[in-house]
Amino acid sequence: MSKQSLTLVGLGPMGSAMAEAYLAEGYEVTVWNRTASKAEPLVAKGAVLAPTVADALAAHELVLLSLTDHQAMYAVLGQATEALKGRTVVNLSSDTPAKSREAADWVNGHGAAYLTGGVTVPPHRIAGPGALTFYSGPRAILEEHRTALEVISAADHRGEDQGLAALFYQLQLDIFWTSLFSWLHAVAVAKANGISAADLLPYASGTLASMPDFLGFYTPRLDEGNFAGDVERLSMGLASIEHVVETGLDSGVDSSLPTAVLELLRRGFEAGRAEDSATSIVELLKQASASAVR
Repeated sequence: MSKQSLTLVGLGPMGSAMAEAYLAEGYEVTVWNRTASKAEPLVAKGAVLAPTVADALAAHELVLLSLTDHQAMYAVLGQATEALKGRTVVNLSSDTPAKSREAADWVNGHGAAYLTGGVTVPPHRIAGPGALTFYSGPRAILEEHRTALEVISAADHRGEDQGLAALFYQLQLDIFWTSLFSWLHAVAVAKANGISAADLLPYASGTLASMPDFLGFYTPRLDEGNFAGDVERLSMGLASIEHVVETGLDSGVDSSLPTAVLELLRRGFEAGRAEDSATSIVELLKQASASAVR
């Protein structure tokens, strides 16, 4: 069976972008989607629309999934579990590390090889510069299909544990969404004071551009457990974020996001961390996580 062929299940924006990339590279692509009409633009470009999930799985050895989550995977592949035997399934759907491990066990249990993937770019950046996908699971599977997988992005193998790709993916989303919403809060406050998003943009961009230096400075300290307040102190951060919250409220803007940060800093202050670096909050966050697990 040709290595220049694959099946792609799921034709949302991400799946469609992947199919487009493979077709552009001359791959033989079979697609399946619950709403078959979504495949029409791809069929016009040479893709083959499988009438059933079983037909889609039978078409090629390599099967890529681009679905909403792993529950959708069970709903789709559960229609044709007998067709999974001998296939290699690369699940590029988003979900948690724990659910990724469960999904791998389920697919392996039906006789298929499995890789977990986490795509770090939006659909319009698939196959473009800087596109990256985290993978976890057997490295041998990634190496066997690396040429095909690198059509859509660079491939970063995070380890044999099937949950690691999902973990690294979720860590990036943790940073992305909280950063995006902090910017949206700042835009809301700016607009309430007659300042446009365009006026704010160069300054917001400058602040975000300074973050790599900040992260680079504190990363070794975080790994060492060094929370010395020799550069900044939690008490300084507490006073600072109090002003952010007050400014938002004075502007008539919902300030629940910075208030959440304020509450964390207050907890750190009450825990005796006032003279430590604000990064010492990581210790409180770790304790909260352990408590939630129990």
